This record gives sequence, C-alpha cells and structure tokens, in this order.
Amino acid sequence: MLDHEPEVLDALDQPRPTVVDDRTVVRATSVTRRFGDRVVLDDIDLEIRKGEFVALLGRSGSGKSTLLRALAGLDTGVEGRITVPAARSVVFQDPRLLPWSTVLDNVVLGLKGADARDQGREVLDEVGLGGHGDAWPKTLSGGEAQRAALARALVRQPELLLLDEPFGALDALTRIRMHVLLQRLCARYTPAVLLVTHDVDEALLLADRVLVLTDGGISLDVPVEIATPRLRGDQAFISLRSRLLAELGVDEVAEGDHRKDDQ
Repeated sequence: MLDHEPEVLDALDQPRPTVVDDRTVVRATSVTRRFGDRVVLDDIDLEIRKGEFVALLGRSGSGKSTLLRALAGLDTGVEGRITVPAARSVVFQDPRLLPWSTVLDNVVLGLKGADARDQGREVLDEVGLGGHGDAWPKTLSGGEAQRAALARALVRQPELLLLDEPFGALDALTRIRMHVLLQRLCARYTPAVLLVTHDVDEALLLADRVLVLTDGGISLDVPVEIATPRLRGDQAFISLRSRLLAELGVDEVAEGDHRKDDQ
C-alpha cells in the first residue's frame, strides 16, 4: 500500500514529510501557475479537512483541472507550497482503463501484497461490479467503466480523493446513480474529496463546501448548509444555486426567457 505520511509539493517537486493539523488533509499556500505570460492560478490558498467534500466550480479554462493536477502532484510547474497526503487517488472523466487487462487487473494495477486481488474484488463488490472482475473493459458500459475507475481509486484507501469531472460524460440517470454510489463510498472510506465540476446542481447535491474559481483566484468559498436529503426544489437549494450561478456570470433571467422577439 502507499505510504500515508503527508508530502509537501513545491516548485522543486521534492516531496518530504511535514507536520500538519490532524484534521487538515490539504494545505495549499500561495499556489501560482503560469503558462507563458498567462497566469492561470494566482496566489491561491486552500485547506481541506479530513472527510470534507469540496466542489470546485468555474468557467471553462478557469484553472480548475490545473489546481486538481497540482494537488495530485502531476504538475511540476506550480509555484507555492502544497501539503497533501501521500495516499491520494485521482479519477478523471475518462475511466482510463487498460483495454488489454481485465477489470480486476485494472483495479489492482500497481498494488503490492498477497491480498491485493482480494482487496480489489471487495471494492468491486462495493461499486456493484462483483461479477465483472474477469471482464474486459470494452464490455463495460460508460457507467460501469467509471465504477471500475472509482474502485481503482478507493482500493488504495486514499486520504485525498481527487475527482476531475468524473461523471461529465454520463447520461442523466447514470449520473444520479453515480452520485448515490459516491456518497455511500465516501461515507465508508471518509477521504477528503475535491470534485471539479461544471454542474452547479451536482456540486450542491454532493459537497459540504463549494468554491468558485474566477480569474485565477477563489472568488467564493461557501458552505452548503442544506438539510438532507437535498432536493432541488428546496428553497435553500434554489437560493444557493442562484448565488453560485451569479458568481459564475450566468444570468438566470436571460437563460429562462425563451420568448421570441416581438415582430
């Protein structure tokens, strides 16, 4: 299994142990990312606590995935200081399953230990793919493939789960099922979670806290204080949804006015 000691990822990309609050899983300080003359992330500070589910919203090209990649340790061009647990997993929009390996082999890829395959089968059971371990990825539906990707992430028992629009390519009904599954699995494994999404409703249904990334900085950081079960018709849901859409620059009145112009 992976080492669970925290790491510091800095501009030199030199991981080393550090001391963090036992409730703080992620601490990012003065995080900046430039691509040439363009500043995508501008001096961002962020903390995520153990078991906290944070959703990150922003317009296309706002730097959401760039920030997630920085926390994952996949971008060595980031400036600033990032403290993250070594035990972290990423789920992308594309399941990224190896087509020449079975579903179980994909789930346990890179895991060491005599019980790795047993652990993989157990997690496949939890995501509803208990009978698919010997199947090939090409035989899976889109939702099943993403379940396998989620199993691959969770079998590593991450302290930090990074989700980069994992349900963006799924149909509406499958997304609802995946939301329910994700909530159940997060309650079971209790990782800190950062979900990058374009879907405001998805953020409000799943997250404890929602961030909006605007012009390279976090322009809004708001807790989701909505009673469960969270229903789209609840007034608190509607109110916070309107606030987030306004922060994203969406004019709800204009979006909802489908009348033809007067002739």
